[in-house]
Amino acid sequence: MAKKTAYMGMLTALAFVFSYIEFLLPINLGVPGVKLGLANLVVIVALYTMNVRWACILSAVRILLVGLTFGNPASMIYSLAGGMLSLAIMIAARKRKLFSVTGVSILGGVFHNVGQIVVAVFVVETTGLLYYLPVLVLSGTIAGVLIGILSSILIRHLKRVIHEEGLNCE
Repeated sequence: MAKKTAYMGMLTALAFVFSYIEFLLPINLGVPGVKLGLANLVVIVALYTMNVRWACILSAVRILLVGLTFGNPASMIYSLAGGMLSLAIMIAARKRKLFSVTGVSILGGVFHNVGQIVVAVFVVETTGLLYYLPVLVLSGTIAGVLIGILSSILIRHLKRVIHEEGLNCE
């Protein structure tokens, strides 16, 4: 149990650091909310090396920590909406085994943006924000490919280490 707790703590800290890096280096493509999603790399790794419950806890803790540290209540609502929808879709896609890790990551990137846009439409009370959706779907797809490739490499190596260490993360 101590090794599992240490592993979870390491993943949480890494996701927090990746979020901080993205906070410091915003991507400006003329559309608010476009990000690489580095922290999602850690969530995907948790989804494939631990169980669903631990991945959900990691994602929620990261969003809350980042929101309290670098954001505000509004940013936390958008992050929670995007993060939880993204995670739900990734969990469903992984269970169905129709997608590779990269495919799951692409779905996560796209649906993170969809979740945030849906919340924004309700908050701002205008469907005009839906015009951002094609750009956000494209950026989510590109980010999903990059994060998915990196996640695949990390998962392959971490599964070997987890097995060698006798760490039961399921």
